[in-house]
Amino acid sequence: MSISKNQLKLITSLQQKKYRQKHQLFIAEGIKVVDELLNSNLVLFHLFTTENQNNDAIPPNKTTLVSETELKKISTLKKPNKILALFKIPEEIKDKQKGLILALDGINDPGNLGTIIRLCDWFGIKQLICSKNTVDCYNQKVIQSTMGSITRVQINYVDLVSYITNTKLLVYSADMEGENIYKTELNPEGILVMGNEANGISKEINTFIKNKLTIPRFGPLQETESLNVATATAILLSEFKRTFI
Repeated sequence: MSISKNQLKLITSLQQKKYRQKHQLFIAEGIKVVDELLNSNLVLFHLFTTENQNNDAIPPNKTTLVSETELKKISTLKKPNKILALFKIPEEIKDKQKGLILALDGINDPGNLGTIIRLCDWFGIKQLICSKNTVDCYNQKVIQSTMGSITRVQINYVDLVSYITNTKLLVYSADMEGENIYKTELNPEGILVMGNEANGISKEINTFIKNKLTIPRFGPLQETESLNVATATAILLSEFKRTFI
């Protein structure tokens, strides 16, 4: 078998958000990532592979055997890894506002979002709330960065201003002028807001946040401007979890 023109057109189109939304499909690549997704509740739409797959979870009618040359045509990776799959985008589940929730305000970099999703999985954060202007979690670069963690984290895109102003939970944020995270009494339930890579949390949202936290600098020169948002998220989540072990 080989890739049809319609399949090629579909796969290429899914590199854009509007077509992922139109077709309700996303791309996953590589043996490890695809295996993780196949073993989840996600629904496989179609799989393209350079090798026969001995997996009962993959119906023959949803598999196309392709050459390495064909795989390169449809892959977004510099070095395609034997397999590319299309999965159906699941319906969003309404969040329950329970436990510690992570909220993202305008995160633009797919790699950062993918890493943050993995961090949520690692630290047991079940709910990730994203502003409407945060990068699409089904962007192929995000999917690759999550390494399968996207199947274990509930992600919702919301009007973040409305979400923050209507919650009954404590709202925390990362802020260079905030209280020292290591000296602050934390609550096991709440919302932790992380801001845009370049501009931080938007003024519109920042107005409503009273509990601002900072990660102190220990370097002798104190010249480091800021931490990468994913790195800062890891430190803050670690401290929240350490406090309530």
